[in-house]
Amino acid sequence: MSYQPVVVGSGMAGWRFIERTYDAQIEAFGNSAAFERDTEYFRQNIGSIQSAGDLVSDRRLLGVALGAFGLKDDLDNRYFVQKILEDGTLADSALANRLADDRYSKFSKAFGFGPGETLKTGDVAAMSIVLDNHKSQEFEIAVGETDETMRIALYAQHSLVELANSGKSNDALWYKVMGTPPLRSFFETALSLPEAFGQIDIDRQLGVFKERIEQLTGDDKIRQFSDPASLERITNLYLARSQISETGAGNSSASNALILLQTAFR
Repeated sequence: MSYQPVVVGSGMAGWRFIERTYDAQIEAFGNSAAFERDTEYFRQNIGSIQSAGDLVSDRRLLGVALGAFGLKDDLDNRYFVQKILEDGTLADSALANRLADDRYSKFSKAFGFGPGETLKTGDVAAMSIVLDNHKSQEFEIAVGETDETMRIALYAQHSLVELANSGKSNDALWYKVMGTPPLRSFFETALSLPEAFGQIDIDRQLGVFKERIEQLTGDDKIRQFSDPASLERITNLYLARSQISETGAGNSSASNALILLQTAFR
């Protein structure tokens, strides 16, 4: 039997409930029978995997591996996934390094099948991290089945902090944001960007993102979101604007919350 996360309400009220109950809910999710079966199968069999071909040929193992990086939609793209793994991440020409979405490079790096890399499938500690990531990602997916807004907000809490602390240039970080669908959605909503925004020139998109966030926070840097207070403010803004979009601008409570949040950034 699987555990379905409880989501109570939308917007900031729903988010506060998830924050309060997150630890208990993710523990219950991880202890559900269906999840435990997949986890145990991975733990028992991943050590015998010696090549990218071995991994993609075992659909059950591959589901966990991809799921740990939010890439489970690629489960049937076996040739593509095998190429990502076999190329590794050390060469600039590696497929994972040529994709805007850096979840692929993280996925490839986690297993070490590429040229010059150390195979990690037999490393218990490394594979335990993959399993921990898998639990977090699968929990977020389950939350998204009830409320996609909450799923994106949960994803931003860890992925945005990871980016902010990565040490890469600010422009490189913004390009990573633009290339990662959940983070792009997060910022497009928080910054009130139109649906057609993604169709304009990519360099112009970069400029708009930086201009909008600087107008809001006084800083165009992604690294500001390593600060929990800054991350909380942008998350609250995302949630408020999502709620207004869903319920209409006439919702006075959501509109008032948005006004307060915008004031808090100044």
